[in-house]
Amino acid sequence: MSPPRLGLRENWRQFGLLVLINAFVGGMVGLERSILPRLAEQEFHLVTRSAILSFIVVFGLTKAGANYYAGAWANRIGRKNLLLLGWLFGLPVPLLLLWAPSWGWVIVANVLLGLNQGLAWSSTVVMKIDLVGPRQRGLAMGLNESAGYLAVAATAFASGWLATEYGLRPYPFYLGIGLAVAGLLGSLLVRDTRAHVALEAAQAPAGSAGPSLSFWDVSWRHPNLGSVTQAGLVNNLNDGLVWGLLPLLLAGKGFTLTQIGTVAAVYPAVWGLGQLVTGPLADRLCKKDLLFWGMLLQGAVLLAMGFTNAYPAFLLLAALLGAGTALVYPTFLAAVAEYSPLPQRAHSVGIFRFWRDAGYAIGALLTGLLADAFGLVAALAAVGGLTLLSALIIYCRMQCPLPSSPVTPAPAAAPPFGCFPALG
Repeated sequence: MSPPRLGLRENWRQFGLLVLINAFVGGMVGLERSILPRLAEQEFHLVTRSAILSFIVVFGLTKAGANYYAGAWANRIGRKNLLLLGWLFGLPVPLLLLWAPSWGWVIVANVLLGLNQGLAWSSTVVMKIDLVGPRQRGLAMGLNESAGYLAVAATAFASGWLATEYGLRPYPFYLGIGLAVAGLLGSLLVRDTRAHVALEAAQAPAGSAGPSLSFWDVSWRHPNLGSVTQAGLVNNLNDGLVWGLLPLLLAGKGFTLTQIGTVAAVYPAVWGLGQLVTGPLADRLCKKDLLFWGMLLQGAVLLAMGFTNAYPAFLLLAALLGAGTALVYPTFLAAVAEYSPLPQRAHSVGIFRFWRDAGYAIGALLTGLLADAFGLVAALAAVGGLTLLSALIIYCRMQCPLPSSPVTPAPAAAPPFGCFPALG
């Protein structure tokens, strides 16, 4: 076996295999994007929005926990073993959804799906960062997330079309069986990347590791990492809203399942394709600017959706929402990797992804309650407002250009928002 080398070109075969595997990971979650809320209403006769969104709550909580432990375990059991474990959890998911006699089976399937997404997606992220080295992280994350979310779009459209032509079950979930089997078989061919981490550590300048970061440093105290983490949480909070409530909003306006599936597919398709551009930009431009404008665009689109009735307008807004998400998604991971000490990188990515995917659960609970109490439009407006607030936090807390020591936590006496004077 040849000695490890860093770089995308030097590791293109391994990198390409991981991109393909991540497409299978994304495809698994895309199965639910356009049809599961309708399945809840039509086959399981759920009425309240909060009950329908319960599958997103358990998915988000499970994926968040899996993300955290994936970061902690990556250095202990190996990246490849983590990936294989994720696919073992994913194998039963389409079968449970295919045969589910009650909503409880759907909840169990989404627990397993959360474990699959958290472990498998996290391991592909960490391995790609390991392979490319410090200079191409944005490009690597753009390619990784692009593959994942293009697959989300493709399976969302395919499942919506299959449901229109042949019914909500069983045909859409046959696609999931193929994805799970292909993902597991492909993962057997992956090689672990811990040797690349050791090589990068050996090549790093002396004294460049920086101080260790605690859970709360990554979560909030560090001004750059904390800004990225809160934006990740809010991003997936609004993604959970789009996943769970947008199909119901469109159905209430009289759109067909094919139209709903198309809108549900346009959003992640633009999100996925856009990252082929925004990923490399994250290596060149200030990450604060990309994050600020991305969150600002998302918030504006969500507010506009509450006043929209025409199908072409929803297609345009879905595309704009995808563009805003494409600006932030590869930038999140590139920023966390850049601001974290090398020995802690996998763990910091796990902490960030813990909070980011907790946004699914928080968003499903919040928007379900708001939709039941005040209607779908009120839920859209509330989440749109939170997304605009997240953009403001990025604008006020992040530093651009980068500070000389980006991994140093903010001083205890510093105001939490740089735009405003400290009180007292």
